[in-house]
Amino acid sequence: MIPDIDVLTVQIEKKRVGKMALSNNQRCVFEYDPEWLKEGFSISPIHLPLERGLFTAKSDPFSGLFGVFNDSLPDGWGNLIIHRWLREQGVKPETLSWIERLAIVGSSGMGALCYEPEIKEAQKKQTYKQNKSLDYYASEVEKILNEEPVESLDELVEKAGSSGGARPKVLMELDGKAWLIKFRAEGDPKDIGNLEYHYSQTAKEAGIVMAETRLFEGKYFGTERFDRKNGERIHMITASGLLHASHRYPSLDYTDLMKATFILTRSMVEVKKVYRLMSFNVLTHNRDDHAKNFSFLYRDGEWVFAPAYDLVYSHGFRGNHSTMVLGDGAPDHKKILKAGEEAGLSRAVCKKIFEEVEEATLELVSLIKKRWEI
Repeated sequence: MIPDIDVLTVQIEKKRVGKMALSNNQRCVFEYDPEWLKEGFSISPIHLPLERGLFTAKSDPFSGLFGVFNDSLPDGWGNLIIHRWLREQGVKPETLSWIERLAIVGSSGMGALCYEPEIKEAQKKQTYKQNKSLDYYASEVEKILNEEPVESLDELVEKAGSSGGARPKVLMELDGKAWLIKFRAEGDPKDIGNLEYHYSQTAKEAGIVMAETRLFEGKYFGTERFDRKNGERIHMITASGLLHASHRYPSLDYTDLMKATFILTRSMVEVKKVYRLMSFNVLTHNRDDHAKNFSFLYRDGEWVFAPAYDLVYSHGFRGNHSTMVLGDGAPDHKKILKAGEEAGLSRAVCKKIFEEVEEATLELVSLIKKRWEI
């Protein structure tokens, strides 16, 4: 049974950030807590500046929710298992409000935001501290995708119900670190784990900042979570959440992303990170570069561009990048250089970064061209 919830308290590390509710027309209304206004920071600088008063979200693009809270909701795989769990509880997923969905996320979401009261139903009654083998979770994932019964849906909800992205995954503690480990989805190549690991290693060689990555058991790709550090939660917001740009269709341009990065971070060092990542994505055919695949972290009183993630071959929609380059979904070298210049980087810097990425990705590009005949 899901209790009726009208108001949620938003917290970070037990400190009250503010309260949120739904208006009569199902739009989110948020107000910062007075103490947070004195000592805190804006959790979403563009749409929720650190000011007194009520903020009301627009209907689009998140159906009446602010982007920073939309980031907390599961997506793809997370929704699949949460919806299956809800149906087992006799609840129709489509009847739940955003408030109730965020209450289900509670304290298990990505980033630092937590929501009270937290719905503590079956999936919260037991904590599955003892990890099972990755082959076990892969088998359970396959059963879910095939709509077959699983051994413990509650455990899958706990370990993956708050995750974003379409690929099946679990969140686990291994070797004293928090990991996100992915599994093969329907339509993925059989060696998707190896391929994503190859991408991550090449990206690091190209100078792109990434969290630690591993290939577990020779086939499961895992990345250390950058929203956790020494047991503390780090506030994060995706480009989608920051700019209110939908990730479900092309809604972002790399030039705008670079400009927004400078406005938020006041650092051209961070802008260069975006330019380097853009160059890598274009060169290596990672065309699923939508607005949720870029994030920012708030650390030590300042914003920084988050480590790169979800780097792997993708053909994209009709062969185009989700994030365009000067309005072009299939940009050439000249467009990439021009985009960097329009974002405030010198042509010499743009050229140098692009050449470094190009040299580091030669082997990977050759491999994917042969494999996908592009």
